[in-house]
Amino acid sequence: MSSDNPQAGQGRPLPKKETDLFKNVVKFYESKNYKKGMKNADQILKRFPNHGETLCMKGLILNAMASAKGGGAGSNKEKREEEEDAKREAVELVKRGLMMDMRSHVCWHVYGLLHRSSQNYPEAIKAYKQALRIDEENLQILRDMSLLQIQMRDLNGFKETRLRILTLRPNSKLHWLSYALSVHVNGDPDAAVGILDSYFGTLDEDCVEFQKNFESSELALYKNQLLSETKGEDEDGLGGVRKALEHLDEIENVVVDRTGWLQAKLSYQLQLGKFEDAKDTVFKLFERGLTEEHRVHGAYMCALLKCNRETCLEVEKMKGTGTLATLRPLSDEERSILLDAYGNKDGLSKLYPRSYGIKRIYVTILPVNSEEFKSAIDKYCQKQITKGVPSLGADLSSLYLMEDSRSNGNRLMLASDPLDVKAHPVYVLLVDLIDTYITSLSANNSFPNGDGDSPPSALLWAWYLRSILHEQVAEYAQGITLINKCIEHTPTAVDFYELKARLLEAGGDVQQAADVIDAGRDLDHQDRYINNQTTKTFLRAGRDEDAKKRIALFTREQGSPEQYLYDMQCSWYELELADSCRRKGEVGKSLRKYMAVVKHYEDYHEDQFDFHSYCIRKVTMRAYCDLLRFEDDIWGLPYYGRAAGEIAKIHLYLHDNPSALESDAEPDYSTMTPAERKKAKNMARKKKNSAVKGDSNPDTKSNNTNGGSGNVKKSKPHAIDEDPGGKELLALNHLDEAKKYAAILARHAPKSISSWTLQYDASVRRGKMLIGLQALFKMNSIDPNSHQLFSRVVDFSQRLESRSSKCHDASEEIILAEFPKLMDGKSLSEFVQSAIDRVKNDVASDLPMRTAVANAIISTGVGSASDSLSLILDSKLNCRCVNVDSCREALKFIESVGSDSGKGQFKALIVTKFPFLKDF
Repeated sequence: MSSDNPQAGQGRPLPKKETDLFKNVVKFYESKNYKKGMKNADQILKRFPNHGETLCMKGLILNAMASAKGGGAGSNKEKREEEEDAKREAVELVKRGLMMDMRSHVCWHVYGLLHRSSQNYPEAIKAYKQALRIDEENLQILRDMSLLQIQMRDLNGFKETRLRILTLRPNSKLHWLSYALSVHVNGDPDAAVGILDSYFGTLDEDCVEFQKNFESSELALYKNQLLSETKGEDEDGLGGVRKALEHLDEIENVVVDRTGWLQAKLSYQLQLGKFEDAKDTVFKLFERGLTEEHRVHGAYMCALLKCNRETCLEVEKMKGTGTLATLRPLSDEERSILLDAYGNKDGLSKLYPRSYGIKRIYVTILPVNSEEFKSAIDKYCQKQITKGVPSLGADLSSLYLMEDSRSNGNRLMLASDPLDVKAHPVYVLLVDLIDTYITSLSANNSFPNGDGDSPPSALLWAWYLRSILHEQVAEYAQGITLINKCIEHTPTAVDFYELKARLLEAGGDVQQAADVIDAGRDLDHQDRYINNQTTKTFLRAGRDEDAKKRIALFTREQGSPEQYLYDMQCSWYELELADSCRRKGEVGKSLRKYMAVVKHYEDYHEDQFDFHSYCIRKVTMRAYCDLLRFEDDIWGLPYYGRAAGEIAKIHLYLHDNPSALESDAEPDYSTMTPAERKKAKNMARKKKNSAVKGDSNPDTKSNNTNGGSGNVKKSKPHAIDEDPGGKELLALNHLDEAKKYAAILARHAPKSISSWTLQYDASVRRGKMLIGLQALFKMNSIDPNSHQLFSRVVDFSQRLESRSSKCHDASEEIILAEFPKLMDGKSLSEFVQSAIDRVKNDVASDLPMRTAVANAIISTGVGSASDSLSLILDSKLNCRCVNVDSCREALKFIESVGSDSGKGQFKALIVTKFPFLKDF
């Protein structure tokens, strides 16, 4: 009886012939030779059809074969159904095998692998744990489980598993490093250092680990990083940093990454206040070619000014061209010290005369009202204009530094609103200089006080720069006049068309902007950047088909450009296309495109799985730690935040307006005349055909470099979207979806006020008033003067007054105690009145805030309709945050009030502000 039903977990092994066949099954699976593996499994099952381990391995191979066939080019509905059927069969086989031999660790291991392949990691971990109850010392299962635990960020479980592996195989370097890392990510760098020391203690002195090579260098620097994170025994908490600095000297002969070694040393020296040593380290970095690295210059400034540790760390994290001089205001004494250090006499400008970064930083340090600043800017601009540098305008805009009101004047920010830019002294100086250049170059073909004639292109680029200055302060008509002169002078320069398109788009005529930038693109068919900008502008103009044709010029494969861009994870295109569909009212298709971006980020998160073992094997420990931190914060990145935010907004809109989905329903033909019925059916048929053609046509060709030749390869069939209209997404529970994405953004992008506005909007609709109150306090901590906060505080107060039932006693007590703090203890009418007074007293108060207060006047009955209109009309649009979108919102409010005269006045203001706007 037992020989007819061999089961390894029950002590009845297979005969030798079948045992060898089973080993081959495992070998063929691991080498991805699935057909041979299936053949061997069938041979075993022919004799022993109920052998559990073989049934499980056959199911695993079948699942792998289905995954290998599906999801690629040529997959359609039928093939996807075949794949799903094959996977269902695989699951049934594995479950059947598990039922036959539940005491086999192989069956449980395979069951876990099956769940892992479908990304059901919690169930896979459960299966691995069950397998380990049967075979506690199975290294392969332990390794697989540890990978899933770090992927799921089960840090305690990851630490315990790596300790078990190290206990079983203490002679492996990989296991020591993995255990040290597991302790590190659990927040215990001291213990991680001890583990590495224990590992080093097992090695001989002449071991390769103590020689100069890449792995030894990375391991030594990783230990140094761990030391810097320890607290130490010193009272100031910098004992770990001191040990790390000493350790750098010990490992100097082992480290290959000399630049990384110097940068770590510089950071430690600044934190410990060893500013003279830090200066020496900075110069060593400059000698290695880092004169253009602004982070090093920021550290040099901290050393010169002897900044505290917090400031040094803040400067160290700055990106791009940020330095201490752009972080906070400088006193006259500090500015003098930095000018001496960067000046031409004995400073860096003399030591490194060819460094562009040093020259640019010197200009940033100069006081903007000084003659020296004016002279430096004059010289800088003349040189760049003579060279014909298109990015000069963007470069100079980084000088528009102003105090950040939210930091009580302790930090600087860039002026970005046209009202602030126009009043900035640097902008005033630039306008005066460039106007002087244009006058002199037009009359004398030379700069003012110039030694000789300038090149003919100097006047051209002076016009171009002046046009950019007009763009920065929203003077679109004047900017267009100058850029037209540039195009008339040199009609082959692509940069001029791009700037003209930007001016037209900002001025309200996005259709003409698309035509202009397309004309510029036509001048250079090899420029991917201008082609992408053209595509983006076409999408903003609602011309999706034109955009698809342009982007197809740079897609390599034949077939659907959108499918290729999806495969290449081109998020910017999908976001712009989603926005275009949303503006047209195609909310289903818009959701599909936003979800495509979300899927890309889910793929990014999933892709880290391959690095868990690879990075430790290659000893790139520092980079691996950076990867883990990046993956933890991936849901807070801008593109994901934009996609998730729009998804939540659409679902909230559909919850509030369920009738919006009825536009896709079959119209009632019975109430129509024969002519109307015929017209309606024709329109419905055309709409359906265009949707199928636009999203599911496998014969669409991309105009790549092979286009036009007679020997074009046969295009590969591509995946067909079975739900281009997003009907499946539209059928979801809208509040649940909004809640999900709002919660993700609130957790991973907590510094963005839009995250908390979504959290509030989703919460109050679900009746979760306490969560909504928390969101209001978070918004208040980010920007207490935000119009989004004001409108929602008013909304919350009105909801409290009009609700039919109260919250739980504890929640109600918190709400009644804490909410009045947001209104400064005032009643709702007093709160709105104070906002009215604040807006009236601040002529530059932004337009969205004016609109929000005007709305509150009507909704609360604090004032009349004329009072609310005056808040908007009296600004004459000479306020902050005036753009086409904010004007549309203001106009929508004015129309809701029903004031024809107010509507006419506001439209006149809009036409003056946006001279190219046609569709208002």
